[in-house]
Amino acid sequence: MTTAEDAPADDDREADALATDADPTDRPAWASLRPDLATTAAVALVGLALLVPLRALFRYQGPPMEEGFMLVFPELVLDGKVPHRDFLHLYGPGSLWALAAWYKAVGVTLTAERLFGLGQLAVIVFGMMALVRPWGRRVMAATGLFGVLVTTAAIGLTALAWDGAVALLVVGLWATLRGRRWLTAGERAGVGEDEAERRARRLFLLGGLATGLAVLFRPDIVVAAGAGALVAFSGIAWRRRTRWLGGAAAGVAPYLLLVATAGFGDTFRGLVLEPVFELRGGRTLPRPPSWGSFDGALQKVAALREPDWWLPALRSPQQAFVWFFLLPAGVAFILAVGWWAVRRDPASWRARVILAVGAVGLGMMPQALQRPDSTHLAWVSCVPLAFLPAAIAELLRHRTGWSAARRSGVAALALLAIPVVVIPHFTVRTYADLAEQSVRGDVFGWSLRNEGRTFYLGSPEIAEAGQAMLDDLRPQLGAGERLFVGTADLRKTPYSDAYLYFLLPDLEPATRYIEMDPGMANAADSGLADELASADWAILSHIWDGWSEPNDSRTFGSDQPNRVLDERFCPVGSYGPDGAPYFEVHRRCR
Repeated sequence: MTTAEDAPADDDREADALATDADPTDRPAWASLRPDLATTAAVALVGLALLVPLRALFRYQGPPMEEGFMLVFPELVLDGKVPHRDFLHLYGPGSLWALAAWYKAVGVTLTAERLFGLGQLAVIVFGMMALVRPWGRRVMAATGLFGVLVTTAAIGLTALAWDGAVALLVVGLWATLRGRRWLTAGERAGVGEDEAERRARRLFLLGGLATGLAVLFRPDIVVAAGAGALVAFSGIAWRRRTRWLGGAAAGVAPYLLLVATAGFGDTFRGLVLEPVFELRGGRTLPRPPSWGSFDGALQKVAALREPDWWLPALRSPQQAFVWFFLLPAGVAFILAVGWWAVRRDPASWRARVILAVGAVGLGMMPQALQRPDSTHLAWVSCVPLAFLPAAIAELLRHRTGWSAARRSGVAALALLAIPVVVIPHFTVRTYADLAEQSVRGDVFGWSLRNEGRTFYLGSPEIAEAGQAMLDDLRPQLGAGERLFVGTADLRKTPYSDAYLYFLLPDLEPATRYIEMDPGMANAADSGLADELASADWAILSHIWDGWSEPNDSRTFGSDQPNRVLDERFCPVGSYGPDGAPYFEVHRRCR
């Protein structure tokens, strides 16, 4: 039975009336997915905020390795290659299979990849708005705007597996909690018990399927998925959980196909050994991050171009330091409010939603803690911190005599103060810069083009050198020849210009290390030297010579690949400033 405290606040005027069950015979707004005018306005506002910077985001510089491999890996899948067996991939196959299907339909282009990434971010933003809808439109709008600021500023529209997993997790949590609502309060929607049961089962099936697919994208999200499901189903009979479990099983079942094609050993190595044990030493950053300077190499590169900010604020590294503590504090607050609300009224659906989102946020925290730069902090903040105004409004509802409008307004302002006051350099400032670029049409990104394909870099000098290299190479290349892309000194492999494989589609990658990671590609037993020996061409980059992080990426690995290069390859050309080139091209000596 639904309590008065459990009544949904679907708009500010309705909230107080429903909170007292003024007319318990009315069909509650939660029972319908049809939005009213005010809800539509909130969604439209957030949609507009998402659209404003898109002109810039589609032409903005891309992360050379991360966006590069999300362009290359799915195309390799289309060519019959298998992740973990044929190329290094540290996550589940779901994102590669989904992108491969998308590329099959629309073509392998940067625009297609970024459209897919935009879709993932939109699902996160609007999915979180759906989760907070019971707390009013002001809360919805604030959550959506915060989501736009955090997600678009993190790494642009790159279609990463993590974003896809979070999007599916949010959908799964929303469907599961809505199914619980039908079970516990279906009579208030004016439907019979059997109809409420059927609707709940359909939603549980959807919730389980979406959650299982999230794990197929990123197996490390299983902790967050499991924690959220346990809270959502607490007190629900096991027989009613079977639809959810069936959906989840269907979502993760394609892992069997991966094992069948890649083999158990390569799959276990790619999903467990490499990301959990081999990767961490060369990627982990200090916790907490340094107060006075950035620890991450890519963060230092991004700081070379910092737009103006007109309000008083901490320096960028200091904001990252504060963010590191703010995120777990926000998760702890949501968990505390949810736990208190559930203890106060175990039948309250809204209390269950708060506790479930808090549990999901707690399960996502390892992603932020392993490498606490602004990107990883943003990847987690888009769920728990975006939900903060709902928890604040719920606490105020029980602790104050304020109206629903006042409660939701205070909660919304509290959330929006985070990007405006606490971490503006990583949110509002970046968003404003992208919006201004979109309006002016002068976007910070310089193109490289080859074979009808385009990629954008953040340095005009590097882009010019790269374009000259591609222009010189084009008439010399033979279809089916093998290409190796790596660092200038292969004893250190902290990063790679993986986008070059995308721009040279007629060449076959000669190495499984399209993504290069320290302690892995340069390990003595990595096989990198043998793979280089099989290549016809080698493009080596000096761009990452200055990579410096306080972790094992500073350690020199095997020198065998360098010896193979000296013994078997002849230099063809170098591109960039005299004496300090950005790229070197080598060809197998004839």
